[in-house]
Amino acid sequence: MSNSHTPPHVGAQDPELRNSPIAMEMDEESDVLKQEVPGEPACYFNDIAYQHGDYVNSGGMLLRCDRGVWVQSVEGVD
Repeated sequence: MSNSHTPPHVGAQDPELRNSPIAMEMDEESDVLKQEVPGEPACYFNDIAYQHGDYVNSGGMLLRCDRGVWVQSVEGVD
């Protein structure tokens, strides 16, 4: 997946599927979550693996994969 394209619309996380946690950017919670999944090579969204640095659009939220944790961008998307 390339960061130069529009992020895929992935919908909401399905609790029955494998998902990585979501944290707000610049939030101390994100540091705690990153410690829980240290060095994960990918983030999961509904059983689909995304590489570090990939973006997805979930319900208008722009999420970036940061070593196993989805970090919500404060900018958002349309």
